[in-house]
Order: sequence, then structure tokens, then C-alpha cells
Amino acid sequence: MKRTYQTTGGALVTHDQGAHLTEWVVDGTPVIWVSGSSEFAPGRPIRGGVPVCWPWFGPGRSGDLSPMHGFARIAPWRLVEEVVDAGAVRLVWELTRHDVAGTDGAELFAGDFRARLEVVVDAAASIALTVRNEGQGTIDYEAALHTYLHVGDIQGVRVVGLDGAPYFDKVAQQDRVQAGDVTFEGETDRVYVADGQVRVLDPALDRTLLIEKAGSPNTVVWNPWSAKAAAMADFGDEEWPQMLCVEAASVGSHAVVLQPGAEHTLSTRVSVLAGSES
Repeated sequence: MKRTYQTTGGALVTHDQGAHLTEWVVDGTPVIWVSGSSEFAPGRPIRGGVPVCWPWFGPGRSGDLSPMHGFARIAPWRLVEEVVDAGAVRLVWELTRHDVAGTDGAELFAGDFRARLEVVVDAAASIALTVRNEGQGTIDYEAALHTYLHVGDIQGVRVVGLDGAPYFDKVAQQDRVQAGDVTFEGETDRVYVADGQVRVLDPALDRTLLIEKAGSPNTVVWNPWSAKAAAMADFGDEEWPQMLCVEAASVGSHAVVLQPGAEHTLSTRVSVLAGSES
């Protein structure tokens, strides 16, 4: 189900499939990017917004899991709380083992769980994924809040806050260390070991996006560039310059391990600041 809201913090759109924030517009300018070619169909992932990647990231640590990025983003979540006033919107969805029966890929994840996805939009947009182990055995999983940001022109964007951080370059298939700010000259797909905040400086829109996160030992930075974008059916050929993913994540060797009764929260918060100077 599609839901739309208007507050003093901006206009937003969500979908119950995937507990998915798909649009957030502040002062007439999108903060969250969504492709005009995206499919909004049951069981199909939405290209853009803030997909919930769970319980694996990409094809998983084994490299052969499907669907890509897990089943949470294509599952029918239940909206259990909705609080709306002039200044803020708070939405909470839940997902359990029972809810995903029959969802593609759910059979690959053992154990009982209760996942809650909370979205709060006021002056900023906050998204938090909390997973509780409700079974008798240990569970482990990867998770990411795959935030698609709207930018004016990726070739002029800088990401500040990752200097000195080690990362795996998925394009070059090499381990590297970040030197200075992150800039963009081609396809970029990196998994950083970094748990601090970053700033996305966007001179074309004369703004800075502050990305804060918690429970997240990894930061993923992604832009497909022209060739890969053209190869994706749900991604417009000319859309790649206007998007950048900066994701709160716990993936690979930093996957979450939960004992029975334990829970973990992965969260991100996006704020819009005026100006684009470092």
C-alpha cells in the first residue's frame, strides 16, 4: 500500500512492501532519489528510496543467495503504528517469520525473528531497523539501509568523513584505504569499515546532506555510472548523475550475531544543511 504525508518537514511517500520510504521532498527539492523507471509491483524491488536489505546484502556472504539484498525489501510488512501531526510523521512496520511465508528467499533464513522498521520524519529523516531473535538458537545476518540520495551532479559531489578508512573496492576487487574526500569519476561501489557520520557536499544544489548512523560498522558508497545504469531495466539511462547511495550497513565479517532473546538496531538519519562548503 502506498502512503503519502505532508508535514512542515517536507512531503514523503512510503510503501508497505519493504517498509519502504520512497520519497522525501524538502522545500520542493527531493532529498531521497527514486528512479522514474522503478517497478512498483508486488514482489518486485523498488529502485530508489531506502530499501531494507536483510537478512543478507547483495548475494550474501556465500555469493549465491537470491533475491539480491534479501527478502525484506520485497516482503509485505505490517504497519503497526502511525502518528501524524503538523510537524512530524512516525511510522512503524513489523515483519515476522509468519509474514514472509511464501516470500521468495525466506526459506533460506532459519530461525524465528521479529523485525521492526521505524521511520520518523520531522526536520530530518530517521530510519531504524531493529531485529529481535525470538527463537531458541543463534541467528546471524547482514543488514543495510540502502539510502538513495538525490544530488545535483555526482561529478561535483564530495563525501567528507571517510578519510583514512579501509574499504573493499568491489569494482577493482581490491582492499584499499581512503585518502581524502570521496569524489566520483566512474562506477563506484565500496564497502568501508567506518562507523562515523559523513557529509555529502553538493555544490550543484548548494546544500550538504549530513548522514548520521548507529549500530553500523560499515558505510557503503555506490553510484553505478553510465554503463551499469543503462544495463538495468529499472534505472533510467540518464538518471545516474542525480543519485548517490550512502548506506548504513553491517555486512561481511561485520554481520550481526544475535543470541536468543537479543536484539540489534541499525539506524541512519539524514539532515539537510544549507551550503556545500567543507
